[in-house]
Amino acid sequence: MPASLDLSPCHAPNWLPERHTQTLFGALVAPTNRLRFARTRVDTPDGDFIDLDWAYSSAANHYPRTQDSSLSHTAAARWLTPTEQQQLRDTSPTPALLLFHGLEGSSGSRYAQSIAAYFKARQWIVVVAHFRGCSGFANRLARAYHSGDSADIGFILQAVRQQVPQAQWHAAGVSLGGNALLKYLGEQAAQLTWLVGAAAISAPLDLVAAGNHLSDNTFNREVYSRYFLRSLKPKVFEKARRYPGVIDTFKVNQARDLREFDHAYTAPMHGFKDAIDYWTQSASKPWLKKIVIPTLVLNARNDPFLPEHTLVGPNDCSEAITLHQPALGGHVGFVTGTWPGHLNWLPERLNVFFQSLAPSTT
Repeated sequence: MPASLDLSPCHAPNWLPERHTQTLFGALVAPTNRLRFARTRVDTPDGDFIDLDWAYSSAANHYPRTQDSSLSHTAAARWLTPTEQQQLRDTSPTPALLLFHGLEGSSGSRYAQSIAAYFKARQWIVVVAHFRGCSGFANRLARAYHSGDSADIGFILQAVRQQVPQAQWHAAGVSLGGNALLKYLGEQAAQLTWLVGAAAISAPLDLVAAGNHLSDNTFNREVYSRYFLRSLKPKVFEKARRYPGVIDTFKVNQARDLREFDHAYTAPMHGFKDAIDYWTQSASKPWLKKIVIPTLVLNARNDPFLPEHTLVGPNDCSEAITLHQPALGGHVGFVTGTWPGHLNWLPERLNVFFQSLAPSTT
């Protein structure tokens, strides 16, 4: 059977009339929480590390007034103590959410703050996983992260499961993180039955279409691509200083859009021929029919990153998938309410889906 299709609206305010205002206001302006996390660091098999930011409500989770100054530039307040990590490990069965951020995102991103605060307030354990180099600290290797990084998705899923083995785990990914999560769910379908459910928000399911649209459309190139390159390029130049001769810094410096950047750095560094090869091999769309755990795939039809005609339909997906494609919302915007708006719609939508998967108590 094909997936189900939900077209119920996200009621964007009339003072955010179109896709770009909905996207940019949601990312840069909308009121958000100032949630502080407790951090753990796990070493990867290749000698790198992943930082995990935890938020949960329990007797062990009362943060001290003194905070770790080394984390002051992040949304984490301190490092979890070994005692607290053991208390987490011994937690009785409770719902938990692992969130993967988007390109150059972090636990401080507005969407991450709104989702984490919403679920923490409902007594969930929430952990925001940072892709390599996105936690406020440079990662150790010349490589970074990318849209199809299945190995890191799998490593992070197992890391949080080992940390809280009794939890009822759910996973959600935003944009790049959503694409990588969906790809992994399709690749490893039979191994993931321990996950209660998953969600992908504004994932660029067709990476070639999304990458070309961000690079060829004038507004997208001059606004969104420029915004991302402003943080991507300095990270790569810093890597080049540590690993001389490994990165073509001339090509990276000349990159004026995401296609050129991915051609100069992301593709060759992570084993792809060029940007198109990277996007083609990393896209989640071909894997959607293989997903077996209940999964929400949420894409606004006016997302400026992904042309509407490239959105998937029910016949592209397995019956485990629920497609929700509201007309409005932009790219990870989903702002609603009167001025100055709020970001509650997205976590509420996730909660409705996850609650529909919970076993009935009647």
